[in-house]
This record gives sequence, structure tokens and C-alpha cells, in this order.
Amino acid sequence: MRHSALPGDFRGHVTRRSQRRGASFFPLVIAIMISLLATAGCANRTSTARAPASVPSPQPSPPSGPPPAVERGPAVPGEYVEEGVASWYGAPFHGRRTSNGEKYDMREMTAAHRTLPFGAVVRVTNLRNGKQTEVRINDRGPFVANRVIDLSEAAAQAIEMVGPGTAPVRLEIISGPNPKAGFFGVQVGAFLSPANADRLKADLGGRYSTVSVVRFESPNGTFYRVRVGHFSSEDAARQLAVQLHSTEQFTTFVVRLDE
Repeated sequence: MRHSALPGDFRGHVTRRSQRRGASFFPLVIAIMISLLATAGCANRTSTARAPASVPSPQPSPPSGPPPAVERGPAVPGEYVEEGVASWYGAPFHGRRTSNGEKYDMREMTAAHRTLPFGAVVRVTNLRNGKQTEVRINDRGPFVANRVIDLSEAAAQAIEMVGPGTAPVRLEIISGPNPKAGFFGVQVGAFLSPANADRLKADLGGRYSTVSVVRFESPNGTFYRVRVGHFSSEDAARQLAVQLHSTEQFTTFVVRLDE
């Protein structure tokens, strides 16, 4: 019986110890839980107190150079408007290469412009009679003072200016590449002699950066055009044109620098 009673006494001892330990264990657990809840509450309050004030989203830095034309989007109809005198060109140039590499066809509705991008479609209005036509830019010109566009013979006939030879016009871009995207410079001379062109280039090179000579084939012979500047803004090129005209007495033309 003693041997059978021993386990019972042992279990009773363990039960009493467990009860005593349990009596002290539960208050301890409750105390720990209260401490954790208090800590969590403090953490939440601390996080809220230190939350920074709303800050505007950072704006992207402007690009260091001119963005590609494809990123600046197409031309917006009506955004570009220009007024001036139009002229036209026909038979002597028929079949010759235009500045974009096409063969000039005087029967097609095309035109030459100094700064509009190739492929731009332009509405031309004759301000004398209100007649309109649409042309695609595929050539460079006219390099004559106070002219803004050279029309093909077909386009000139459409607005009845073949006879007079010139007419005051309004130009409006309808579609095509963005006219503001690209590079621009100032043409200050055109020579039949390459030596004269090189001489002017050397003279201007000491005072202006980026002076170049561009060869051009025309019905009247091969010309060597001298150009100054390389700008991503047409306005900047116009400022240089004014400076070159006033200080160097050049007849200047702002031109798009086709690559």
C-alpha cells in the first residue's frame, strides 16, 4: 500500500506545486500582456506623431539636351501660323533632287520651306483672293529675302499666283512632325567657289562656334552654303541671325539643319 500510495502522494505534491505556480503564472501573463499592449499603443502614437507632412511628388528633371522629335509628338493643327510672301518654282527644277532626296515634280502639291520639317502638310491661303491649297514640305528654300515658301507650279496654279509670280499668303500646319523639334542654324552666304566659302568659314570660326559649309546642287550650278550655329530652338537661331545681320552686315536666313 505504501508503494501504491507514493505515486498518489507524488501526484498530489505535483498538483499542489502546479497550483501554486499557476496562481503566480497567470498574473505574470496578464502583466506581460498589459505591458505589450501599452508598448504597442506607444509605438502607434510614436509612428503617428513622427509621420512627415505630405510632400509633393518629385518632378522629373528636365533633359540636358533637346528631346527627340518622336518624344515631342506630332504637329498640332492650327498651332503654327505664318504670313509672308510666297513664290513658286517649276521647269528648271523639274526632275531634280529635292532636299529630302525625292525627285521634284512640279505637277505635285509640294513646297520648299526653310525651317518646317519634311513631311509637314501645310494649308496655304492666298490673301489676295482667299483661295487655298495644301502642300507637303519636301524641299528647302526660298533663299530670297522676304519670302516664306516656294510652291510647286501645281500648287501655285491652285491659288492663282502663277501669273503674278508671288502673293501674300498665310501658312497653317495641318499635320506632320512637330515644327519645334529639331536643330536650327543661320545661313550667312552661298558661293559658287568653295574657296570663298572656306575663307568665310575660317573668318567666322574665330568669333562664332559651329560654322559649317554645306554643298548644294542647283540648276544654276553647285553652291557652297555657309552656316553658323547649331540650336535646338528656332528662336535662339533667330536671335543669332539678328546679331549676325547687325554686326556682320550679312543677309541671314534661319534654316533647319537636316541631318
